[in-house]
Amino acid sequence: MEAGPRDTEQHDVPPPREIPGRLSPDGPDEQDVAPEVEVELRPTRKLRIWQLAPIVMLAAIGSLMFAFPLAFEFGDGGAVVAMLGLLISCCAAGWAMMAARRVGHTWPGLPTRGSGDRPDWRVIALYVVMGTALVALAVWRVARLR
Repeated sequence: MEAGPRDTEQHDVPPPREIPGRLSPDGPDEQDVAPEVEVELRPTRKLRIWQLAPIVMLAAIGSLMFAFPLAFEFGDGGAVVAMLGLLISCCAAGWAMMAARRVGHTWPGLPTRGSGDRPDWRVIALYVVMGTALVALAVWRVARLR
């Protein structure tokens, strides 16, 4: 089928009626324009079950290995098993932090990655003190098993 000339003749079409609240033929009135709102259309990035399952399993196994020798004191090998459980628990925690960082989560009080904000030194100091205290308590408890 060949393209022909367009129909440019004006036909007798009645002009559109002006209905209040509707658009006029030349566009919206200036006072009726609402401010534009940007909405993110991409879904939020979340940790999936296949990312969480191994982390939770490692954390549970490590916690049990750490807790049982401490609670029931199984002879001479209890300290070794407890330290191995602590190591596995710390590995699971590190794996969870890396997975959460990859998805875009941050620690409470710290700025999001790529925002350009600097982290507050007091928040970092608080995290360091809490981590040091937890490690010291764990090592002290395992050392008391001997």
